[in-house]
Amino acid sequence: MTTVELAYGRTGLVVDLPVEAEADTIEPQYLPGLTDEAATLRQALRQPIASPPLHDVVPRGATVGISVCDVTRPFPARRVLPVLLEELDYLHPAAITIFVATGTHRRCSDAELLQMFGPELLGQLQVQQHDAFDIGRHRSLGTIPETRVAGPKMVAPGLAALETVLELHSAARIGHPRATWGITQGNPVHDGVRAIAELAGVSFNLDVTLNRDHAITNVFAGELFASHAAGCAFARATAMVRVEDPYDVVVTTNSGYPLDQNLYQSVKGMSAAAQIVKPGGTIVIASECSDGLPEHGGYQQLLRQADGPEAFLARLAQPGLATHDQWQVQVQALIQRRARVFVKATGLTAQQLRTAWFEPVDDVAAAVRAALTSAGPKATLAVLPQGPQTIPYVTRQ
Repeated sequence: MTTVELAYGRTGLVVDLPVEAEADTIEPQYLPGLTDEAATLRQALRQPIASPPLHDVVPRGATVGISVCDVTRPFPARRVLPVLLEELDYLHPAAITIFVATGTHRRCSDAELLQMFGPELLGQLQVQQHDAFDIGRHRSLGTIPETRVAGPKMVAPGLAALETVLELHSAARIGHPRATWGITQGNPVHDGVRAIAELAGVSFNLDVTLNRDHAITNVFAGELFASHAAGCAFARATAMVRVEDPYDVVVTTNSGYPLDQNLYQSVKGMSAAAQIVKPGGTIVIASECSDGLPEHGGYQQLLRQADGPEAFLARLAQPGLATHDQWQVQVQALIQRRARVFVKATGLTAQQLRTAWFEPVDDVAAAVRAALTSAGPKATLAVLPQGPQTIPYVTRQ
């Protein structure tokens, strides 16, 4: 018997895989957290990549906007922002605004904001939550060209209006063969992201990498694209894992809380597994989905408008279809075109999962056993305990 611990919700899920299963466990390289996070952050801000130090970039008397991830991402704002603000202590607190880059996600609740920032930061700073649907609060910066190279997401889609998000996630961009994991050159989604960031003008960037315990393992600060490229290189070396051949069965997760809050986000974990599953194979994902499908957004409605993945993809072939959350359903449908997908989700009923075109399971081990039996005596099995925190890829198809 092989015992694996899957990232699931806040507590994890222990699964005893069938005794006959020889599973390849695929995880990112484990790196210990920094000995002194604050000191490393401070050094990165004072000795940044391709940029003057932060305190030279931001002059006295300036007003500053800081874009941060929403609650669906594990960004450690409570540990990062105090160090950043210390470097800007010559500014009046009223001159600094935190923008929560929700993209088209729902607003964070008061409890979630408290969890993200803590009472001291919330009491000290102005916090504005982005609303992609409030067009009047956005300003046109121009149009984006067709060809650029990769870029980060804290300007767009994070702070973009719905119209811009729809263009970035158009069916043509999402369906492009290079719009996938680990590709930052010629990826049409990232191309647009970078072009918009250039139009907006970003003065300084601060990225961190995390391990499975959400401890900071490295810091990349400075000029937006240079520091982001350095972070990508680090992630490529530590989180991308090569496998020789695709597998018949892949077990995955959505990295536990906060990313596995709902089924919409869980498509990311399925996508990680889809990189290494055989055509016609099986994906089994464990994702808690404490926030349901969710009820907000357009995901649920889009699922109900088609009888299944193929019917939805046929709809996408019709010109002019562009609607909120269409992109995630498109990615899901493409995954389901490649493999059967079974879902264990405590926060969803079996009927909700079936309505979303998935096959519900209560017992991950039983689902794996059945899938292996169906695939035959030489079936192969892989496990991604941390889901999309690992970027697997196949060298031989």
